[in-house]
Amino acid sequence: MIIVQAIDALREELKSWRKTGETIAFVPTMGNLHAGHIALVKRAQELGSKVVVSIFVNPTQFDRKEDLAAYPRTLAEDCAKLQAGGADLVFTPTPALMYPGGGLATKVEVPGVSELLEGASRPGHFTGVSTVVCKLFHLVQPDVAVFGEKDFQQLMLIRQMVRDLDMDILIEGLPTVREADGLAMSSRNGYLTTAERKIAPGFHLTLGEVVDALHKGRQDYAALQAEAAQTLVALGFRPDYVEIRRALDLLPPAANDTDLVILGSAWLGKARLIDNIPLTLKKLTETS
Repeated sequence: MIIVQAIDALREELKSWRKTGETIAFVPTMGNLHAGHIALVKRAQELGSKVVVSIFVNPTQFDRKEDLAAYPRTLAEDCAKLQAGGADLVFTPTPALMYPGGGLATKVEVPGVSELLEGASRPGHFTGVSTVVCKLFHLVQPDVAVFGEKDFQQLMLIRQMVRDLDMDILIEGLPTVREADGLAMSSRNGYLTTAERKIAPGFHLTLGEVVDALHKGRQDYAALQAEAAQTLVALGFRPDYVEIRRALDLLPPAANDTDLVILGSAWLGKARLIDNIPLTLKKLTETS
């Protein structure tokens, strides 16, 4: 496995691959890798003949300086996992390399989807995400890029950016990888104490209760959202939001919408957890 930090070295290696007809699959990460990230690498191996992984803790997508400072940097351990997982190249740029002027000068913004839910809770977050992913796409020029569906809104934003800018990149979403008790794998799960880790699966279970209620025919969306938030508070969470949205555009659903997604964010101690569950409701059929 090749590890490069310099942009020139990255481009030189990628150029040699393209000359021999290799197809490039890309997995952008912020490091502190877990089994969910390795699942993305495994999927990338199925989609391309060479797999590039980036590890970059992107400062422009953090809305709180203390969160950026506390984010774990585990480069040596990450590279060992990626080598075992079959990655071909790891790109490890520094903030100074990615942002030579010290911050965002040219910005890539995706209006609409970036202003909802996570965007409303974390001002500026998605501008940082779309800008850095756009820059990484420009540097790597992959044939396909693989992202986890746990970050449902982020995946939607990236797909829209690729469409709007006519990027010739296939965006592949991988279903959320979970622990045995249902908790979505996340680098931030390491912030949980032993006691909080026992409570954490209740987040996914609570979203699942909303899904069950929808399948049983309830359409009082506001009440369902409020009940879920109350359940989370009772369990010891500090909910940020629980929302029932259309899977197509994350707007509030109408009565006849069937493709939905339940999205939630909640604090548990120092960890801010996010999760989602997509679902398709059965269409109401007319009876004669």
